[in-house]
Amino acid sequence: MIQPKIGFIVYGVHKDGLKDPMGVPFIDDAIVKRSKQALVRAGLGVVEYEVVVATKKEARAAMKKMKSNEEIDMIVLFSGTWVWAAHLVGAIRDYAAGGKAVLLWTHPGSQGWRPVGGLVMHGGLLEIGVPHRFVYGEAGDSETILKIVSYARAAHLKHSLNLSTLGTFGGRGMGQTCGVADPSQWMRMFGVDIDSRDTTELIHAAEKVSAKEISDLQPRLRKLFGAAPEKNVVNERSIRLYLALKRTVAKEKFDFYTIQSFPGLANDYAATCFAQSMMLEDGYGTSTLGDFNTALTVWLLTKLSKERVYYGDLQHLDKKKKEIKIIGDGACPPSLASKLGPAGFSEHGIPTEGEAGGMSVKLICKVGEGVLARVGRVNGEVQMVITRASIFEPPKEQIQQRLDECGIPFWPHGFVTVHCDVERMLDSWTNEYACLGYGSDLYPALVDFCELTGIKPVLP
Repeated sequence: MIQPKIGFIVYGVHKDGLKDPMGVPFIDDAIVKRSKQALVRAGLGVVEYEVVVATKKEARAAMKKMKSNEEIDMIVLFSGTWVWAAHLVGAIRDYAAGGKAVLLWTHPGSQGWRPVGGLVMHGGLLEIGVPHRFVYGEAGDSETILKIVSYARAAHLKHSLNLSTLGTFGGRGMGQTCGVADPSQWMRMFGVDIDSRDTTELIHAAEKVSAKEISDLQPRLRKLFGAAPEKNVVNERSIRLYLALKRTVAKEKFDFYTIQSFPGLANDYAATCFAQSMMLEDGYGTSTLGDFNTALTVWLLTKLSKERVYYGDLQHLDKKKKEIKIIGDGACPPSLASKLGPAGFSEHGIPTEGEAGGMSVKLICKVGEGVLARVGRVNGEVQMVITRASIFEPPKEQIQQRLDECGIPFWPHGFVTVHCDVERMLDSWTNEYACLGYGSDLYPALVDFCELTGIKPVLP
């Protein structure tokens, strides 16, 4: 899970202990201290700037220091008292031009004239078109801190995505029109380079995996699945493909990837179900069928969540109950398994989608709160549908019936209730896949990420 790092800068003209006519310092050091401490407690890394900024020279120095620190995802400009906005906005504009986020925080209170300093800066940045978040609220208010933390997490995602590489193994899978990406658009919006490799490279790498590497993996598989898989050619190829995929992604320095799966590997060597399950378990952002949009969504959710991420077919939706079954074609991180449906080994089982066969994962996703989301593209415009969701387990006596309904009971199942307008969600959904992330805090961070990157958020 990520820990965003912010630069914390106090600004104001009446500084250095200057007192108001009542004999009270304009800048309340106790409020500044409490505010910084609240951000640290909320999980942010805070880099303090030692000078209260008021002049153009001070603003340039502060922004230069924050801009050169590659670890900083966002600056928080804290209103200490009133300020001459013209002395600051030029340097802030220059900082923001590098793509990092800016947030103005004004702590309420009449003493010190903090709201005046906050609003004049907010208006100034709006006037010259510098994107930023304006937050007005107390350090002790949880909603205020959530707004700041959510924006910082989104800023970290944007910062991390910039200069990253998405690898694609093979071409488009199963004729998907709705998973393609425009490399120029991704570079413009996110700073992501899309690079490609043929899947034959993975087959060659898989055949080079040693017997010792396969043996060394067995204790981990027993821990995740409660047993080792049966020894046969199909299962061994699935394991080899996983180890080869992990090695190749590292060698090529791909930050996340998508894989064609079928046609291709599933006919020529092994279905990718097990390999994808384990790569998700290892914390990689990934997708099958050359679906770039799902890969980006999974990457985002993986970065934000304490749990692993599940993507699978949005296989059925009961509109009245707002219940969705997510059924992946044998791919799901085993750590998401519930006690009612523990992780186990299965088979891909669909010969028309891969004659070579392959080992897969069976489980029922554990109970929790989270989000259902997916990046998509409509007429060239990138959007993201996001809804809050609750993951549940059906009653024990109904489990087998619910598994049998789809005709493939041995694939992983996630039972989800969505909290949204279902008709609008369906109308806006852009693919067969649904990406499930655990954590109620994911929702605001995804919305903020959309704001920071120019994605259109769809919140049904």
